[in-house]
Amino acid sequence: MSEESGGVVVYWRPMCPYCIRLLTQIRFTQLEFTKVNIWKHPDAAAFVRSVADGNETVPTVTVAGRAMVNPSKGELLEAVRAYAPHLLSGAADGS
Repeated sequence: MSEESGGVVVYWRPMCPYCIRLLTQIRFTQLEFTKVNIWKHPDAAAFVRSVADGNETVPTVTVAGRAMVNPSKGELLEAVRAYAPHLLSGAADGS
């Protein structure tokens, strides 16, 4: 997925309370990101398993290609500041 290399990608699945929480929290930051439903995209599910010890643990997020399994909003924003700070221009920092 091309977004992986330079942006934020949130791998999620429906009915996941952890996904809902993180997605809701980052929506309020105005951070641009791409959502990928692992139940609709087998390649995405395989990627998540590859970085989550064989499990389909979601949310899994990539920031500029660096994977994080079930990060907090603060951890996600810290990774964006470190690896993709250009994505924060215009986004509220509310960490």
